[in-house]
Amino acid sequence: MVTGITQPEMKTITIRYFASIREALGTGSESLQTSAATVEALRDELIARGGVYAEVLARGKAVRTALNQVMSMESAELLSGAELAFFPPVTGG
Repeated sequence: MVTGITQPEMKTITIRYFASIREALGTGSESLQTSAATVEALRDELIARGGVYAEVLARGKAVRTALNQVMSMESAELLSGAELAFFPPVTGG
């Protein structure tokens, strides 16, 4: 038995994708098991999937996030049961 080593807490997060991100990924939502502690860490986890995820969520791309339907910074803490939304900036006219 190894002591002093803790496993990261796994949590279930609902992710929603909107507008051009949803179109590129071909899905509007997914449920994900993750140990990511912040919005930033989860975005990096999704980028690491490669392919279209890496393209649409890439660092340098303008992507907004909302955590539990409130605009959030990427430093926001993720808790189990949270809903995280990714969407491109929207302009109106």
